[in-house]
Amino acid sequence: MVESRFTRLLLRLGTAATLVFIYVPLAVVGLYAFNENVTQKWPIENYSTKWFSIAFHDEKVRDALQLSVLAALGATAIALVLGTLASMAVARYRFFGREVITFAVILPIALPGIVTGLALQATIVDVLGPLGFSFGLSTIIIGHATFCVVVVYNNVIARMRRTAGSLDEASADLGADSWQTFRYVMLPQMRTALLAGGLLAFALSFDEVVVTIFTSGAQQTLPIWIFATLSRPAELPIVNVVALFVIIVSVIPVWFAQKLSGSNEGDTAKTMADAEP
Repeated sequence: MVESRFTRLLLRLGTAATLVFIYVPLAVVGLYAFNENVTQKWPIENYSTKWFSIAFHDEKVRDALQLSVLAALGATAIALVLGTLASMAVARYRFFGREVITFAVILPIALPGIVTGLALQATIVDVLGPLGFSFGLSTIIIGHATFCVVVVYNNVIARMRRTAGSLDEASADLGADSWQTFRYVMLPQMRTALLAGGLLAFALSFDEVVVTIFTSGAQQTLPIWIFATLSRPAELPIVNVVALFVIIVSVIPVWFAQKLSGSNEGDTAKTMADAEP
């Protein structure tokens, strides 16, 4: 299909407008992180990096960062295990209610975060509370894992549906058991999908606010610290620095996940092209 010059111009303008709409607010926050003054005023008169040192030596910021990283790692680990198992069951086996599983796994990310958070809080307080379970890192991990499973599941099941199930059958015919088939046949096929899904799950967990409010108790992750500190004008420069850090930390895994997914699709297309007579 050949577009006219006017159509190409409209597409370029639309793309530019979309990028400006998304990234200009992020750029403003990034610039404010270098604002020398405590008060935020546009345009910025003087620039400085002093707030980076102050934020780095702030004990509350370091504690919040540590909690965010631990929660994201824990949620990602659970999501990798559960998302992989669910995707393998749906992609490789036929059973009653198989299609319902896909809907049930995806539903938590479609629900409003406040609904998921409220449901988790009620479960922790009313059901698990009498058993001695209290708010903390474990409840944050559980809350984040409920929606992180979705990204892993979607990545892995998409990859498995593009790979031939006959390879698993051939492995079984050659005498391999289920574990050997998974380790030597299935895992190499979906490892980049697992890595991409894990990176996206980490970024999703690291940025989460709403569900964390309901499951963290008195503890603060980095996004919760930002949310709680916004009402203190004297702390705004540090908040901007931390927000810039969160943006960078979020962009890196998403970029790597996109590269992994894109390179794999390109390799698959190249392999198919090379196989053609």
